[in-house]
Amino acid sequence: MIEFQKVEKVWPNGKHVLKNINIKINDGEFVAVIGLSGAGKTTLLKTINKINSISSGEIIIEINDKEKYEISKTKGKKLRDLRKHIGLMSQEYNNIEKQTVLKNVLNSRVAQMNFFRAIIGFFDKDEKRKALSALEKLSLLEFSYIRADNLSGGQQQRVALARTINQDPKIIIADEPVSALDPILANKVMEDFKKINLELNITVIINIHHIDLALKYCDRIIGLKDGEIVFDGDSKKLNKEKLEEIYGK
Repeated sequence: MIEFQKVEKVWPNGKHVLKNINIKINDGEFVAVIGLSGAGKTTLLKTINKINSISSGEIIIEINDKEKYEISKTKGKKLRDLRKHIGLMSQEYNNIEKQTVLKNVLNSRVAQMNFFRAIIGFFDKDEKRKALSALEKLSLLEFSYIRADNLSGGQQQRVALARTINQDPKIIIADEPVSALDPILANKVMEDFKKINLELNITVIINIHHIDLALKYCDRIIGLKDGEIVFDGDSKKLNKEKLEEIYGK
């Protein structure tokens, strides 16, 4: 569960990018955040793992009965623990191109390894088996020992998703992950997000400009305009009038 309570964000230059944000995202939801460039979408997503600190209000994240975080009070080891539960993706694939696909997926476990193993890049059989399972879920198993730079853009983004789920996150926040892809590849990546959301019960929050893909794959739409929420509801209820309110005519 993620709950925003009266959240405000003002940048040092005085720009007010988030205004009185009050939303609750439940476990296992697939949410699209839409709006014009500069509406505050990326800022909103990156407050969840405190890449962007908020100016006022509160964000509460409840991972389970024993792990509850108030973001503004979370720092140090507790913040690192929280970030282990949150997978972050962007439109850049962030793969190491000269490494194999499998090694790229294994890299998601480095932060949880001891210093010596991390330095030499040693992964045991269980870790390799787990990474291969992540690739299999996304139909990438046949590419395991191919260098990442030999893959298409869509395949590379799916490798990034495999790396993210290999982290065992409870939440994935994705900042425009399909904006650089052609329509066919973008649909495939969104299908993979939906599959992971349903099969692994991972909460997915995605910032996206493709309205058709948001409506097709996401359960819930949050529309932002000038830092304010102007729509929050079932994707089936997003009509032409609401879209004009979000984007203008």
